[in-house]
Amino acid sequence: MTDNITSVGGGSRPEAGVSALKGRTGAGAPAETRGRTTIADGVVAKIAGMAAREVPGIHSLGAGMARAFGAMRERVPGAGGGGAVTRGVKVEVGERQAAVDLDVVVEYGVSIVDVAGGVRTNVIGAVERMTGLEVVEVNIAVDDVHLPDDEEEQTGPDEGRVR
Repeated sequence: MTDNITSVGGGSRPEAGVSALKGRTGAGAPAETRGRTTIADGVVAKIAGMAAREVPGIHSLGAGMARAFGAMRERVPGAGGGGAVTRGVKVEVGERQAAVDLDVVVEYGVSIVDVAGGVRTNVIGAVERMTGLEVVEVNIAVDDVHLPDDEEEQTGPDEGRVR
């Protein structure tokens, strides 16, 4: 069975938009090939975001300001905290291919080269397995290094103390 993937949207790299997996039609075609499956960019972004977070050494995704605004948005009830999965993830989906851009924060002490390789392997495997799209590139921008004492600074020295 071979599906044809066609773009429903427009863009630059490789061809942005919602991809559609088209099958053969007619009475003689296998049942699994009859009809069309569309995959939105947001679906690919969620898959890529989850796959990147699974790699040891990744602290979080998103550049500094995006993480700060996302953290505030998650605390507001009904503000759509579901964007946390795709924070720091940008995808472009074409007819048969997808490209992924990730902004990551790594843990201090890990090999950035090894973590980046692990992220690429995990993201490509997950997206290709789940969508059938060929991932042509996974670009990774390391925006920060998470230090062990960063947690204390973010919560403040007096927070959590009984007075």
